[in-house]
Amino acid sequence: MATRTQVVQKPHSKPHRTYDYLYDPVHTLSSSRDHAKLSFKAQSSFDRLRKMPDHMNMFSELRHYPRQSYQLNSANPVPSHVPRAWQGYANQYRDALVRYKTFNYAPNVKIPPKSHPSCDVTGTDRYKFFRRPILPYLEQLNITGLMLEPSKISETEEETDPTAAAKTRSVHVQTDYRDSETQTDPYSPEYVIQPGTEPELLTLATLSYSNGLPAGLAEVELIERARVKRQWEATLPHLNDLELLGKRRRMMEEQERKEWAFREKEITKLQDEQLELIKKLLQQRETDHAALNDKMMEQLWSKKQMEKEKQLLRIRNEHIRALRKLTRHREVVDGSLKRRDIIEDYNNYDSEVYAPSMTVGVYLDYGSEQFHVKSSYTNSYYGLLQLEASLPQYVLNPRYTHDTVLCMMGGVCRIKLPKTKIVGSKARQLQHRGQQLDQVYQELKARRNEDTTPKPLRLLEKVEKPIPRPPTPSVDVPNEDEEEQELMVILLQQVLRGRVTQTKMYEGKNRRIELIRELQTTHALQGPQIAAKRKEEQEMESKQRQQQHDEHKASVVSSLAGNTPYTLLGKQLDYLSKELVRLQEERRLHAFMLLAERERRMREAEESGLRQVEERIRRTEDELFKQVVSVHNETVDSYLEDVILSAVKCTADKQARQEIRERATNINKVVHELEKTQTSLEKHETVAELVHTFLLPEVKKQTLRDKVKHQQRKHLLAAHHAIHKDIQKQ
Repeated sequence: MATRTQVVQKPHSKPHRTYDYLYDPVHTLSSSRDHAKLSFKAQSSFDRLRKMPDHMNMFSELRHYPRQSYQLNSANPVPSHVPRAWQGYANQYRDALVRYKTFNYAPNVKIPPKSHPSCDVTGTDRYKFFRRPILPYLEQLNITGLMLEPSKISETEEETDPTAAAKTRSVHVQTDYRDSETQTDPYSPEYVIQPGTEPELLTLATLSYSNGLPAGLAEVELIERARVKRQWEATLPHLNDLELLGKRRRMMEEQERKEWAFREKEITKLQDEQLELIKKLLQQRETDHAALNDKMMEQLWSKKQMEKEKQLLRIRNEHIRALRKLTRHREVVDGSLKRRDIIEDYNNYDSEVYAPSMTVGVYLDYGSEQFHVKSSYTNSYYGLLQLEASLPQYVLNPRYTHDTVLCMMGGVCRIKLPKTKIVGSKARQLQHRGQQLDQVYQELKARRNEDTTPKPLRLLEKVEKPIPRPPTPSVDVPNEDEEEQELMVILLQQVLRGRVTQTKMYEGKNRRIELIRELQTTHALQGPQIAAKRKEEQEMESKQRQQQHDEHKASVVSSLAGNTPYTLLGKQLDYLSKELVRLQEERRLHAFMLLAERERRMREAEESGLRQVEERIRRTEDELFKQVVSVHNETVDSYLEDVILSAVKCTADKQARQEIRERATNINKVVHELEKTQTSLEKHETVAELVHTFLLPEVKKQTLRDKVKHQQRKHLLAAHHAIHKDIQKQ
């Protein structure tokens, strides 16, 4: 079955109509400035321009004799009863009151309520309260079948089964939020611990989402270390057992050494990671700098290349212009001016009249793109095949004989077309003349080939001397003392400018010296500082090894001395004193940490205050600049609007006066002719008809207006009375 495809073009729709800002109640503008812009655009739109043909030059193609002119339509498309002012001043005033009451905490300020237009449900606004019908099978309709013939519509209806159409459809919705933004923290339910039990799962209560959860390799290692520590605590002897008190102390010392060793490994690991991160950052910075330098060099090279091409083009144009001037000067060597011979120009088909040069500014092929043939046969390969199939066979495969090819004029081959049939005496005469000319040409060519010996010159030509060239201009050599003095002044200026820049840099450095020191202490260390840090670590490790050796020696001596109650008591007191010293050191370090944290916060607060002051000053300066620019723009817009409105009003007034005068003259002519031909009875009838047509309807309109005004007066008085009562009650 043959199918037919129909292309439906999408109609061109405007984003908004010209006078939507006046008629459309849903059309919203942000300010009066936008309203003024739209009104100016509506007044200066192309829809109000009319083409006025010029009957004298109706078929002219010349620019200085146009066939038509454009005239502004004086009739205003907007009726006079439609308000043209911006209707958003009330809402703007209400928004200003709301902002004032919100930010200044003024409860005494009264905000006027929003006024909504009355809606007539059973009248003119009835169409707004109807529900749109749901058409579930609208998407399954065959749109191409609507354009087919009635005989083919039945065939398509038999093929399509309406029961096979889906009763539901999927609709995709795109939001402004990502899935990660809607993700919340996992829910942690409440729990109750059974008395006498300590679940191991409660050790993970300190972890939370994005702070240890979901658990990684580091969290798993910490959990395993906590399990090992709980197992070790379970194997410790009790404090009440005095016999195993030494074993408990040794186990605790060993565990403490293991913890210190683990902490040292973590510190070294963290330092190595920081060093690797610093190296990566430095490498990244170097690569970024190199890429930036390459990009800048490439941009500079391309810019220089463009400048070079422009310079070469300018030099070539100047060279061509100079050559043209020289040829013109050589044509008139004696300096005599030659007037233009119009007859000679029109007789010579090589002159500027028939073939003007492009240097004068005339382009013969201007607008030639409108004659370009755009065909589907020449734009695609299948179109060319179809075009080739439609051509006859004798066009694609022409036949030539050996007699049709003649090689003439130095090896250039020409193809002689097939001879056509000669009809008439004139044609035979032309053929005979052509044969005679060919014979004469062959004889002249044979003679030229025979006589190739050079002949002496019969006449001598006088060679004129060229015009002497003007002298080459020269430039005065400057004085060496003045040039040295100028170079010294330039050097002094450069030194002063460099010194000013250096002082500005020192002032900025002194102003931010605290931040620089903080960055130096918290960020990457330099080479000598890293070496000093390594040396301190080695000294600390040697001291720790010496301290461990001394403690081991003291433990051996004490074990040899015996386990008397006094020695045990001394060891216990020594242990307690050491724990007291360790606690005091820990508290002192904690106090130092709090002081450092407090100082850091104070510095951050000072910096944030300075930053806020600078941002506030920048915002005020930006706002001042924006307001100044907006004032300038509004001034220019209002000035242009006044000029255009005055021009439109003046032209409309002139056209209206001219039309009124023409109509008045026409009416006067008609009235005078009627007065000459009418009788007194006809004149009375005319007057009565005028009174009945113009005067009586106007009286009726006036009485009707007075009656409506009188009826509305009652409602206005009642409304005023009710409003005054409410005001007095308040």
